[in-house]
Amino acid sequence: MSTSESTVPSRPQSLKRPGRRAKRPRNADPNATTRLDILKSAAKAFRRLGYHGATVEQIAAALHMKKGNLYYYFKNKEEILFACHQYSLDQLLQLLGEVEQSDLDAGEKLRRLVVAFVHTILDELHGTALFLELEALTPAHLKAVVVRRDKFDHGVRQVLEEGMAAGVFAPRNPKLLAFALFGAVNWIPRWYNPDGSASSQEIAELFADFFVAGLRRT
Repeated sequence: MSTSESTVPSRPQSLKRPGRRAKRPRNADPNATTRLDILKSAAKAFRRLGYHGATVEQIAAALHMKKGNLYYYFKNKEEILFACHQYSLDQLLQLLGEVEQSDLDAGEKLRRLVVAFVHTILDELHGTALFLELEALTPAHLKAVVVRRDKFDHGVRQVLEEGMAAGVFAPRNPKLLAFALFGAVNWIPRWYNPDGSASSQEIAELFADFFVAGLRRT
C-alpha cells in the first residue's frame, strides 16, 4: 500500500454530523391554514394587550402550540404584525379591483368599499388596528405597507372623483373627504367591543349610509 493511501474509510457524503438536525424550511405560504390561525390569534392578543404587551408565547399558547412551532411560520413578532397588515390589505385591494371593474355607480362603489373596510378591520382580524402600530414595523415592512395603503387610498379617491364628475356626489375636495373616511373607520377598533350591542354588520352599514348620504348632491 502506498503512503498516500489512507486506512481510514471515508465518511459517506450522505451522513451528517451527530447531534446536528436538518433545518426545517419555514412555511411562507400566506394562505396556509395554520398561518392564518396564527394571524387571528395574534390579532386578538394585539387588540387585548397591544402590540408591545402581547408576547409570542401568548399567541402560540392560544393555539395550543409551542413557541418553537410558531417560528416555522414567522421569524418573530414583528413579522406577524406585518403579515396582519398584508393579509388585511390583500382583502381590501382585491375588492377595490372588483369594484373598479364593475358597472356600479359611484355611490354603490363607495358603499361596498366602506362596508368591506369595516368588516376587514373588525371581522377578518378581530379588531386589530389595521393602520395603527406602524411604528413597530421595520423600515422595509413599513414602506411595503404604506405603498399598498396608498393604493387603496388612491382607489377610494378615484371613486369620489368619479361620483363628483357624474353628479352623484357634490363637488368637494376628494383628498380631505378620503382622510375623513379613513380616519373614522380606522378609529373603530379603539372603541369597538365584540360583545357590545352593535354588530360589525350594523356598524358597517351605518358608516356606509352616513358617508354616501353625506356626499350625495342635494
